[in-house]
Amino acid sequence: MKAIFIAYNQAYYEEIAALLNDNGVKGFTEWNEIKGHGSETGEAHYGSHAWPTLNNAILTFVPDDKAEGILNQLHEKDLKTLELGLRAFCWTIESMI
Repeated sequence: MKAIFIAYNQAYYEEIAALLNDNGVKGFTEWNEIKGHGSETGEAHYGSHAWPTLNNAILTFVPDDKAEGILNQLHEKDLKTLELGLRAFCWTIESMI
């Protein structure tokens, strides 16, 4: 099992939800209206007058064989609109109860 954490501009919500659904991912936890700043070239998303946008984040757990495909699709989406900002991180889950 793999965990995938996705941090993304709020504008992506419908697309991210559809991508997960299309890959058979039913369960996830979402955080809305979170603040952040990209580590490389990303703009700040602080919800302020100067930086009005905000991010959302999703944490989901998927079978090992689905993770790479989902990450590739997310990366393709990010490359199309770099200014929005989208990052995904994946790690192996040792156990679950």
